Amino acid sequence: MKTLKLLACLALTGIYQANAQTSNKKAKTYAEISVKEGGKWEGRKYIGGTFKNVQKLKLAPEHTDHSFDIRYEGPGWESNKIGYRLYLDWRNAIDIFGKKTDEIVLPQVGQDGFDSYHEMSDWGADILKAGKGIGIGSIDRYLNNERLHFYEVDSTLAKVENKSKSSGVTIQYYGWKTAGEKIDFTSQLTITPNQRHTQHTIQASKAISGICTGIVKQKNTEVFKKVSQNKKWAYLATYGAQSLIPDQLGMAIFYEVNTIEAEVSAEFDHLLVFKPSTQAVTFYFLGAWEQEKDGIKNKEAFLKYLDEKLNELNKKGKI
Repeated sequence: MKTLKLLACLALTGIYQANAQTSNKKAKTYAEISVKEGGKWEGRKYIGGTFKNVQKLKLAPEHTDHSFDIRYEGPGWESNKIGYRLYLDWRNAIDIFGKKTDEIVLPQVGQDGFDSYHEMSDWGADILKAGKGIGIGSIDRYLNNERLHFYEVDSTLAKVENKSKSSGVTIQYYGWKTAGEKIDFTSQLTITPNQRHTQHTIQASKAISGICTGIVKQKNTEVFKKVSQNKKWAYLATYGAQSLIPDQLGMAIFYEVNTIEAEVSAEFDHLLVFKPSTQAVTFYFLGAWEQEKDGIKNKEAFLKYLDEKLNELNKKGKI
């Protein structure tokens, strides 16, 4: 009798997982965070266990880069065009998953081996080498020619949300300490159907200098800048054979001109430094990979695409 009940439970679980996967395939956006359970910490590495998706996560105090406790190292979010992930550790960089399909892929990424997503598969692959850089559109603090990272944070909370017309990730950093100053900081990342861009809304509890975003520098790229007709919005972009493949990849950040204190060509990044503020600030970032379904194949098409988005911002103040 117990065996029959167990088999029934397993069957229902299988049906549930199949239905969830079918539902995901129909969706055009998705966000997730997946953490291991059933294993144990040995120093700063998590040994054993299996991944389980959760809606909220308080980062373990032992967690650092390559701790193996979070699938693909942090939260991920995607549209039917592209995917992103954030390293939920001291690096705090955002990486790009290039997609060759318009289906939802994140539930399968990293399930068959921690670094498997670095290898090209039917769905695509990790295509951006962040290295020592900021990745694309993430947050850091830049003072005295140095990025200060998220080495000291009292606690970090991450949550994901999937709605009918968007998916998103919210990260709250409590007690982020840099250069003797401690603040709380919130990042809200939202993606919508049929779009490549992520809307990133940030807010600091204290107005401090040096909060920045940017694009990692890569070889074989050109840098592009443009201001909207009404002078309120602008973009910073790069284009070239800068993917890990390597092949053509464009990256861009759209920002409100009056929120930026300085543009900096740093050692590893093209940076935009925000003016000190406790007000919420919204900007947008995106990647455009040539191998995506109906992708942008060349520089001219990429610049045309950016101009279309800039015109939207010029007219509506949002994209």
